[in-house]
Amino acid sequence: MSNILMMLLTDLLALAIGFFVGRALLKKTFQSKDADAEIRANEVIKNAQQTAENIKKDKMLEAKEHFLKLKSEFEDDSNKRKNIILQNEQRVKQMEQQAVQSKQQAAQLEQQNIRREKELETLQTKLNEQTEAAKKQMELANKRKEEAEVMLSQQVAQLEKIANLTAEQAKQQLIDAIKGEAETRASGFIKQTIEEAKLTATKESKKIIIETIQRTAAEQAIENCVSVFNIEGDEIKGKVIGREGRNIRALEAATGVEVIVDDTPEAIVISSFDPVRREIARLSLHRLVQDGRIHPARIEEVVAKTKKDIENEINEIGERTVIDLGVHGLHPELIRMIGRMRFRSSYGQNLLQHSREVAKMCATMASELGLNAKLAKRAGLLHDIGKVWHEEQELPHALLGMELAKKYKEHPEVINAIGAHHDEIEMTSMISPIVQICDSISGSRPGARREMMESYVQRLRDLEALALSYNGVEKCYAIQAGRELRVIVDSENVTDEIASKLSFDISQRIEKEMQYPGQIKVTVIREMRSVAYAK
Repeated sequence: MSNILMMLLTDLLALAIGFFVGRALLKKTFQSKDADAEIRANEVIKNAQQTAENIKKDKMLEAKEHFLKLKSEFEDDSNKRKNIILQNEQRVKQMEQQAVQSKQQAAQLEQQNIRREKELETLQTKLNEQTEAAKKQMELANKRKEEAEVMLSQQVAQLEKIANLTAEQAKQQLIDAIKGEAETRASGFIKQTIEEAKLTATKESKKIIIETIQRTAAEQAIENCVSVFNIEGDEIKGKVIGREGRNIRALEAATGVEVIVDDTPEAIVISSFDPVRREIARLSLHRLVQDGRIHPARIEEVVAKTKKDIENEINEIGERTVIDLGVHGLHPELIRMIGRMRFRSSYGQNLLQHSREVAKMCATMASELGLNAKLAKRAGLLHDIGKVWHEEQELPHALLGMELAKKYKEHPEVINAIGAHHDEIEMTSMISPIVQICDSISGSRPGARREMMESYVQRLRDLEALALSYNGVEKCYAIQAGRELRVIVDSENVTDEIASKLSFDISQRIEKEMQYPGQIKVTVIREMRSVAYAK
């Protein structure tokens, strides 16, 4: 019995000890889990706080950027409004000044009217007095006339008795004598009047022309066929030449000029009869030297860009010219052709300078003669517009210019002046002879023109046109003063055999159809390029 109790007590004691040990272990386990959970919770809270802080900073930056953007827009809007307000204030001031001036002019006119009314009243009074005096004198004259008629009739009767002639017979004899003398004097007076009128007309016309020439300032320089490009040293000259002259050849092929590099220090000569080509080559060289990268691909790129810039410059020159001369309402195509005049010469005289000079002289002469100066200036500016038409025509330049003026709806008097300034058509307005005279004055000044220059340029143009008439020819340039014709053909349509035959055909045709000194070298260039892109 006692053993059983001992066993029970032992079991109970073991059970109690196990309970307390298990409870302690469970408590320790729960405490460690709570600590881990608390650590994790603190990390989550810390991460959440960090994320919230980052979001807060981002939002603050966005808000600040948005605020700055709104502030900039507000400032721009405020500046625009300030500018508008300033412009309106200036307009209001101008209107106020105009109103003050108008008021002053009105006051002056009113004072002039009052003064004139007083003068009219004074004149009316004097006129009335003179009228009364004239009436009295008329009455006295009538009385004396009656007395004179009575005395005359008495004297006539006495004379008839003495001379044995009636009054009618004596009157007829007197009339015949006076008539002969009057005819003699009248013929002499008429002859003298005609001679004086001729002399006066000659003097007046010379005076108007001399005054017009004196009031027109003109440059005496003549453009030639050569431009000189200055460089800093031989190193840059070597870059321009390139390996075995490839850069020079690429520039000549792209622009159509002849580039002459000799022993002249710090200079490269650009030769071509076409001023546009020379200017493109000169500007391209300038840009290439500034950039430092000089190779055939870069040369072609720069030349293409320069050609576009030259076209823009042509438009700007035309716009500046019409603004300077005060010619308004011209068609944009006419303005562009006026700009092209800057790069065109007529007998060695720059065409734009010549046209400006003629326009100014026409305006001056028209003003002296009391004609429409603006219309005359317009006709003078456009009189040689037919010389810069980009297409070859068989018409004379005066008739071609007249057709262009008709096409762009110019005034009929301007159209007639353009077409008649070389007597191709009949002159129908007073402006036409003025344009013709001013054109002759501008061209006949000493040193203004060189006749051989025009025929030389025309020969080179005919030479290029002859080569361009063949199929497959893309470009053609006459260089070395017309001693070489360089023909560039399409490599896809022209083979080597056709290129060889083409040079022979062109040379034979030049021999048959053209007149030229010495010999002309015909060079046909066929260049094959294969281009692919790696993507």
